[in-house]
Amino acid sequence: MSIWWSLHLRREAASVPLARRFLLGTMESAGVDPDISFDLSLALSEACANAVEHGGTHGDRGEGAETWEAWEEPSGAACGQYRVTAYLDGEKCRIEVADSGPGFPARRALRTAAQQHEAEQPYASKQQHPPQYAEHPPLTAEDGRGLCLIEQLADHVHFGNRPGHGGAVVSFDKVLKWREGALLMVS
Repeated sequence: MSIWWSLHLRREAASVPLARRFLLGTMESAGVDPDISFDLSLALSEACANAVEHGGTHGDRGEGAETWEAWEEPSGAACGQYRVTAYLDGEKCRIEVADSGPGFPARRALRTAAQQHEAEQPYASKQQHPPQYAEHPPLTAEDGRGLCLIEQLADHVHFGNRPGHGGAVVSFDKVLKWREGALLMVS
C-alpha cells in the first residue's frame, strides 16, 4: 500500500502549519516512526515557508491571483498559490513543493584566484571541497537557513526550477522507519 496527496495552498503564512499537520497526520496514521515524521515535517515547513516568502512575483502575496484547476500545473498567473505533493510508500517518503515565483537564481561556478591556479596545476596538491548545494548564510543572518536545514534533514534533496513555466521546485526524500504494526510497513 502507498499513499500520495497533493495540496494547492495560498501563499499565506497560515498554509505552512496546515501542510505540516497534514503530513504529520498522514505519517502517524501510516505508522511512520515519530523521529522520521518530525524531520520530514520540519523540512516541509521550511520549503513551504520559502514558497510563501519567495514564490510570487514583485512582492505579490496572493491577493487577486488566479487559482489553479485541481490537476493543472501552476502558471505564472497563479503566483498567489503553491503546491505540496507527498508520496509515502513502503520504503521512503518523497515531498515536492512547487511555486510559480521567479525560481532559484542560476548557479555559477565561481573560482577564487587560488582555486583557478590549482586547476591549472594538475600535479599540485589540491584541497578537496565538499559540494554545497544551498549557500550557507552568515552566522549573524536572521534568515536564509531553510534550504541548508532541508539538506540536513532529508536523505536526498533537489533544488531546481520548473522548465518553461517559471517557479522553484524543492523536492526531497527520506528513507522511512516504521512503528511495529504500521499500515504501510514493508513486509
